[in-house]
Amino acid sequence: MATYEEVKDIPNQPEKYLFDVRNVSELKETGVLPASINIPLPELENALNMPDEAFAKAYGREKPAIDAVMIFSCKAGGRAARAANLASTLGFANAKSYAGSWTEWQEKQSQSQ
Repeated sequence: MATYEEVKDIPNQPEKYLFDVRNVSELKETGVLPASINIPLPELENALNMPDEAFAKAYGREKPAIDAVMIFSCKAGGRAARAANLASTLGFANAKSYAGSWTEWQEKQSQSQ
């Protein structure tokens, strides 16, 4: 399980991946997590099964290695947990969810300002 502090530090950890599995319409309403890659949950399995070159072209970043740290976020944690389970099923050894997801992120960011 990923923590707020770990997610907050993602821009300083280029070897780690942060995936936001919310729909594009949700991102437009709320904003995005810094350094996150948006892959809506219904598209995730296809994305993680893409050839490396196709993934890089589609998402602007190299496809994660099978042992890369992958953190999944959504709005409140449910889809993030499903995404992490899916990635683990596909063989990604270090997939985890950010249980607080956008809800916690937004709350903690507003407290720090």
